[in-house]
Amino acid sequence: MVSQYQQYSTVRKYWQLMRPHTLTAAVIPVLVGTATAKLFLLGSEEHLKLTLFLGMLLACLLIQAATNMFNEYYDFKKGLDDPTSVGIGGAIVNKDMTPQKVLNLAIAFYIIAALIGIFLAIQSSLWILPVGLVCMAVGYLYTGGPFPISWTPLGEIFSGLFMGMIIILISFYIQTGVLDGYAVWMSIPIVITIGLINMANNIRDRVKDKAKGRKTLPILLGKRLSIIVMAAMYIIAYLWVVFTALFKIEGSLFYLLVLLSFPMPIKVINRFKKNDTPATMMPAMAATGQTNTIFGLLYALGIYISGLLAGI
Repeated sequence: MVSQYQQYSTVRKYWQLMRPHTLTAAVIPVLVGTATAKLFLLGSEEHLKLTLFLGMLLACLLIQAATNMFNEYYDFKKGLDDPTSVGIGGAIVNKDMTPQKVLNLAIAFYIIAALIGIFLAIQSSLWILPVGLVCMAVGYLYTGGPFPISWTPLGEIFSGLFMGMIIILISFYIQTGVLDGYAVWMSIPIVITIGLINMANNIRDRVKDKAKGRKTLPILLGKRLSIIVMAAMYIIAYLWVVFTALFKIEGSLFYLLVLLSFPMPIKVINRFKKNDTPATMMPAMAATGQTNTIFGLLYALGIYISGLLAGI
């Protein structure tokens, strides 16, 4: 019989393989896109569709988890990960799972996500199928294929655009049936905070990545300039929300709830400045993910409250 400890150990192993600290990067864009749709639908007879929201959320979580598994598989295959590496799922290097098992699980997650995508397309528009397939392809090609995106200076841009803007736009579209420039505008702060999660990972791993031949943005910029760029992008994200709240026609003071999270990116920058080894920079990287989570939740909440109150 399998003991409770063995069951817990197995569940924990699979949970870590999905790299749960990154999964909010899939959740936040869906929340922001859906909240923006709520605001857009004011004055119409249309309402948010819970089944589409839940389907989109689950599909994005599966794609993000699968992308993390592809990442682990190909980083192991290319010699980037070993038992001394920090901050990884570790299922392969710790010999908890074979590389093939990790790859098969990632493919299974992609298949389930694709089936959910078909359901969403039937309920909204078939046009989201090719867009969804492109997003899935980018998730795979980030570390897979002959020219992985993660080996180039474009990782931050791809992760921000496809995990941030595109997910927000799809979440908005399946609820409203249209694309609107305001949804693009509202996505920009999330594009930034998600892209910076990727940048934090690359700052931490820049020495080892450079030795393996990668050319990520922090390798090209160096640590000091990378931190300056990161700080500048955080400032832009907050100023973008403040400008939207105060000067855009559709703005609302409730968007300013995001300012409650402002101490968090300060913590990120200070931790990166004070530490320089992969192990000691792990708290800084974790704080980057937490910043995206809290910023995104407050942002989505502010948008949603604005929609609720405007409809009263």
